[in-house]
Amino acid sequence: MDHAARLQRFVDSDLYVVLTEQFCAGRPWVSVAEQALAAGVRIVQLREKGISDLELFRRAKVARQLCDRYETLLIINDRVDIALTCGADGVHLGQDDLPIEQARALAPELLIGASTHDLGEALEAQANGASVLNIGPIFETNTKELPMRSLGPERIAAIAPQLSVPWSVMGGIKDHNIDRVLERGAEHIAVVTAVTAAHDVGMAVERLRSAILAARAR
Repeated sequence: MDHAARLQRFVDSDLYVVLTEQFCAGRPWVSVAEQALAAGVRIVQLREKGISDLELFRRAKVARQLCDRYETLLIINDRVDIALTCGADGVHLGQDDLPIEQARALAPELLIGASTHDLGEALEAQANGASVLNIGPIFETNTKELPMRSLGPERIAAIAPQLSVPWSVMGGIKDHNIDRVLERGAEHIAVVTAVTAAHDVGMAVERLRSAILAARAR
């Protein structure tokens, strides 16, 4: 699949789930992943910081097989090399990771995602060639090693109109506050524990996707 086809799949999606085993409520990450995919998730990011390169590669290969079964985009956090060797659809880069331009040179057909925390970072990442952006954290979250000040949903309306690439929002988004994000124009919602730590993963996915699709229809 080329870059354009992958980008269109991103645009056509709604819920984006980031998988980290420590946030899977004691369950194997692969079990949580399969439940989420079966419920309709079509973008998955594998984000593991504390495991060996070999273990990350093995998990990425398993994730690739799962995502192929459900025709789902697979994004690898941070690691362009792992993304390329496992056949992923993209890589997601933070502010301290490999520069976007270098990632693009290594992987011209992959989606290059970028984490951004304010308008300046978003515009810079866009100018540097990011395929897609993630804006956040919108609300307080406990899934980051170094906590960051939340933006609040109000900031979405100020940032989004200035972006020309697809974007998602992330950070503390749950059932009880997703409407505050959607009413400000967000169409792609990225979550971690709202799905991975849910007692019923499939039901959590269905509720979040229903909220997103209802907002799009309004």
